[in-house]
Amino acid sequence: MRALCWNGVNDLAVETVPDPSVVNPHDAVVAVRLTTTCGSDLHFIDGYLPGMRHGDVFGHEFVGVVVAVGSEVTHRGVGDRVVVPSFIGCGSCWFCEHDLWAACDTTNPNAHLQRPVLGYPTAGIYGYTHPFGGYQGSHAQYVRVPFADVNCFPVPGEITDEQALFVSDAVPTGLMGAEFCDISPGDTVAIWGSGGVGLMAGHSARLLGAERVIVIDRYRERLALAHKHFDAETIDYTAVDSVQNTIAEMTGGRGPDACIDAVGMEGHGTGLQHAYDRVKQLLRLETDRATPLREALLACRKGGVVSVLGVYGLTDKFPMAVVTNKSLTIRSAQQHGQRYVRRIFDYIQQGDLDPSYLITHDLPLEDAVHGYDLFKNKREGCVRAIFRP
Repeated sequence: MRALCWNGVNDLAVETVPDPSVVNPHDAVVAVRLTTTCGSDLHFIDGYLPGMRHGDVFGHEFVGVVVAVGSEVTHRGVGDRVVVPSFIGCGSCWFCEHDLWAACDTTNPNAHLQRPVLGYPTAGIYGYTHPFGGYQGSHAQYVRVPFADVNCFPVPGEITDEQALFVSDAVPTGLMGAEFCDISPGDTVAIWGSGGVGLMAGHSARLLGAERVIVIDRYRERLALAHKHFDAETIDYTAVDSVQNTIAEMTGGRGPDACIDAVGMEGHGTGLQHAYDRVKQLLRLETDRATPLREALLACRKGGVVSVLGVYGLTDKFPMAVVTNKSLTIRSAQQHGQRYVRRIFDYIQQGDLDPSYLITHDLPLEDAVHGYDLFKNKREGCVRAIFRP
């Protein structure tokens, strides 16, 4: 089959690789119809997350059709059109039973690579380094899905592939982040980053009852999407002297009730602190440029919630005193997608959400290297590029 492979830092190629097959009796093989770029892929493309190997197929958001099932798959069948959450659950461990799917105890065969860093291993994820399981990813014609009965969700007929695609990761991540904020009627939520996850977090905050949503970014076309689709107030951080002061003025000096960091380790900013972080990151003295996280902590009102959706490694200069003295609550997770899929389908069917507006570039898989160049460098207003195998 054809697939997009990682061959080194910033070295991608579409190549012919072996087709996946049913390995365990609970597996399915899915023919990929659509797959999409994700900002978290950039972290290992740029070399900030270790654990990729030459020839690895990456990608973790996809919708497709089941073409083969193992002997113990009882609820899914050949021909089913399905969406698959990016983190792989087993459905029977303590964590899956408590809806903490990204913390599954069963699906990471390389748990020993995570224990020294995390203490306990996470679930496996498609196409996202060997410490996260070494599974081959979705930027391919076919992908193997373990525990198909709990990880393959049939897509209702009236929902398009383009809408269903983002139910695999971007929408549940954003919805989870908004849910972490414990939103009450009248609340103000500020969101750093207006990529796919940030936009879905803002849209979800509205669905959960936020009165005001403020989105911070430097890309005006993305800020325009936030204003258009969920009536966000926007801040271009390159056009103001201080994000914190601007937000304080917009909220009467109190600050937002909750803040969401939807950026992660390659965040941008202005001023000396951003320059310092950039130099340290380039020299591999730290993995993170955490400007958005620090700004969110400083801007949030006292007693508020900071929801962290961005992927981080080792963050330098973390302002713990801000957390303690302001009585802040930090909530974070990798996305527990299986918890949210059916609920998101309801939102789409009711007309409350159409995530397909994230698609700005629609390309064949053979053009995936170009698609990642557009996505990484924000060329041509790219928010998400999708690939059709």
